[in-house]
Amino acid sequence: MRSLVLDFQEMQQTQLGLVGGKGLHLGELSKIEGIQVPEGFCVTTEAYQKAIEPNETYQALLHRLTMLNAEAREQMGEISREIRQTILDVEIPSDVADAVVRYLSRFGEEQAYAVRSSATAEDLPHASFAGQQDTYLNIIGVDAILQHIRKCWASLFTDRAVMYRVQNGFDHRQVYLSVIVQKMVFPQASGILFTADPMSGSRKLLAIDAGYGLGEALVSGIVTADHYKVREGEIADKRIATKTLAIYGRKEGGTETKPIDPDLQKTQTLTDDQILRLARIGRRIEAYFGQPQDIEWCLAQDTFHIVQSRPITTLFPIPAENDQENHVYISVGHQQMMTDPIKPLGLSFYLLTTPAPMRTAGGRLFVDVAPRLATSAGREALLDTVGSDPLIKGALMTIIERDFIKLLPHDPTAPVPGRGNTGMPAAFESDPAIVSDLIKRSETSIEELKQNIQGKSGPDLFDFILEDIQELRRILFDLQSTAVFMAAMNASAWINDNMNAWLGEKNAADTLSQSVDGNITSEMGLALMDVADVIRPYPELIDYLQLTKDDNFLDELVKFDGGQESRDAIQGFLDKYGMRCAGEIDLTRTRWSEKPITLVPLILGNIKNFEPNASRRKFEQGRREALAKEQELIHRLKQLPDGEQKAKETRRMIDLVRNFIGYREYPKYGMVNRYFVYKQALLKEAERLVQAGVIREKEDIYYLAFEELHEAARTKKLDDRIISKRKEEYQRYEKLSPPRVMTSDGEIIRGEYNRENLPDGALAGLAVSSGVIEGRARVMWNMEDADLEDGDILVTAFTDPSWTPLFVSIKGLVTEVGGLMTHGAVIAREYGLPAVVGVENATGLIKDGQRIRVNGTEGYVEIL
Repeated sequence: MRSLVLDFQEMQQTQLGLVGGKGLHLGELSKIEGIQVPEGFCVTTEAYQKAIEPNETYQALLHRLTMLNAEAREQMGEISREIRQTILDVEIPSDVADAVVRYLSRFGEEQAYAVRSSATAEDLPHASFAGQQDTYLNIIGVDAILQHIRKCWASLFTDRAVMYRVQNGFDHRQVYLSVIVQKMVFPQASGILFTADPMSGSRKLLAIDAGYGLGEALVSGIVTADHYKVREGEIADKRIATKTLAIYGRKEGGTETKPIDPDLQKTQTLTDDQILRLARIGRRIEAYFGQPQDIEWCLAQDTFHIVQSRPITTLFPIPAENDQENHVYISVGHQQMMTDPIKPLGLSFYLLTTPAPMRTAGGRLFVDVAPRLATSAGREALLDTVGSDPLIKGALMTIIERDFIKLLPHDPTAPVPGRGNTGMPAAFESDPAIVSDLIKRSETSIEELKQNIQGKSGPDLFDFILEDIQELRRILFDLQSTAVFMAAMNASAWINDNMNAWLGEKNAADTLSQSVDGNITSEMGLALMDVADVIRPYPELIDYLQLTKDDNFLDELVKFDGGQESRDAIQGFLDKYGMRCAGEIDLTRTRWSEKPITLVPLILGNIKNFEPNASRRKFEQGRREALAKEQELIHRLKQLPDGEQKAKETRRMIDLVRNFIGYREYPKYGMVNRYFVYKQALLKEAERLVQAGVIREKEDIYYLAFEELHEAARTKKLDDRIISKRKEEYQRYEKLSPPRVMTSDGEIIRGEYNRENLPDGALAGLAVSSGVIEGRARVMWNMEDADLEDGDILVTAFTDPSWTPLFVSIKGLVTEVGGLMTHGAVIAREYGLPAVVGVENATGLIKDGQRIRVNGTEGYVEIL
């Protein structure tokens, strides 16, 4: 028996495809004890399909619509309009109409009803589709109800609903519509209740919007609502709006807009008692669904009726904890310049590598800094560590001021773990041999890993990797290694502070950091310029590279004049740097060695923008500028009182910077190198799992944690629903922006830049590489899209070492994420590029092609 109509009480949790998101939630709501839901029923998607799908005109139009992409807006609008008219003209099948009449007779045919759309892609955990389809209020009589059921069906193809589906990757042919027919409530007040504050994300704060009459006045934006906030059973805030209009139901059906009595316009819509009662109802509904809810309510005769509840889809998830303590989380992605979500296997490897107290949420990594905030010394050290990022530091200051984390009662000045002795002698001298020894140790260890992992498979491979990660940790967190780049960073800070104090010179260390020896990342950018030099003399080869999309292009090169040496040059680059890629801290990301064609636009850009041997000239120019700056500073210092001593100490600090700052980039290079060896071995294991029928494709292993993959390799068993669930979660996480700082209440705390001395309209950020440059903004999200001209300024969300080959072609850098010592900042200084990072929403506020001025000395960007 086909279910054409279902009462709310008859609905099952598994019937999303039959009753849509809104219908399913109403069915669930009506089962919660003590929650008043107006009675009603659902005309199911079976009825929709029976009425609409046999229509040939509809099918032909739907086929045309499905072929269009988001750019064809005008055509999309025209076809959508034709589909709506076709649906409005269809005859409702007699068995559908009979079922509707039968259910109406239960509740009263002459009763007033709300007729509401409920799509199958609606009110989902990851896509709300809120307001995409239509609702009709105060509909009276069988004929009017049947007519409005058709109108709801047609609203599946409103322009906004069609565009929303295209943007969220839903197939028009896979989305159906059911229609809710529900007894009308004529409220004195109505509104929306969020069980978590949608602005701050706090799960402890409920937010209520309330206005007179029907909720349509709020939804359509013709009236400003009262706004109340409730925290833990107490009203925390009230803003009473001036409410001039309200929408009410008319006796004969339909609705009308009326002015509100002037005496009521500034009165509180809900009494304090009603606000708290509604908050308790909201918490009960939230507890039933197990996640924060966006609830539509109305108040009639002092009874709250709930007419909808859906998940709040925009909240960033909170890390799971086993206690009721307060926690504070700092985003790792903002420090690692990679704020995209990481797949489960990538998260596993990072968690196995780091000793920090890490948590995961929304596919991202966070450090729990609550233990450090619990002591005075810990607070001081933490604020010192994050001091170069005002947005994080400001957020932490807010948390401290609120006393969110209490100081421990014992000695607050106890030493903080991880600080103090760096493992280097106090008289630690600036000896470049220390760096070459550290690099040699790491390289030898990686070669041994490559030899020893050969032939390992099954559980043995996993045991071997776990053992080798201990070696990785030993190298990565080696005290001498840390001391080397800390010495350079401290010397850099010393130079900036003292040159400013003694000579009035800002950010002097930036110029002194140009073209240092041994920076593996900046050397990579120059090495790709050398690859371009090999290819440049061969026009036919360049033509081929401009057109090819073939992943196997390297094998094709040998057919051309100069092809073998060009292939060797690219392969030589890949042998040294092929384990890198965008977002490289995620082991699952595709490496350059796995997809060398990623490098082709960068090589072509170098051929276009540079003359032969430009890499050496670029490096030499930077070295000369650094040397000139050193000589200038020393000369000026010697003119000061006690000048010889100041000059001597400054020269020692400059030596530390020149000899050691390049090493700052090496530990991560070593880690990524090892990760790639692990990944290659695990992909071979994945091929065995595909052959054994455990997984469908080898990349499925990316959606398993390391322990889960270990178990699957051991037992040759896996619940395949895990993979599809994780893929859906990952797609959901991709749409979320991670916060810099968040509490265990889910509240996102934001710091602010000091804007006192900024020019009008300037975008504030963090000055990380000094100088001022004007040029054309190139707003980019993927380095593969690079089409740069000499003098362009790169504007992007974040850069990691893989973006370095682009840095040789640009004159300035603006990013949304970053700090003084993140990779982009280090390389910008070494290449002498003015750079401002941490500019919030830079890629939205700056348009591609606009002329901008980047002030890397003061830390702001102007749109000219």
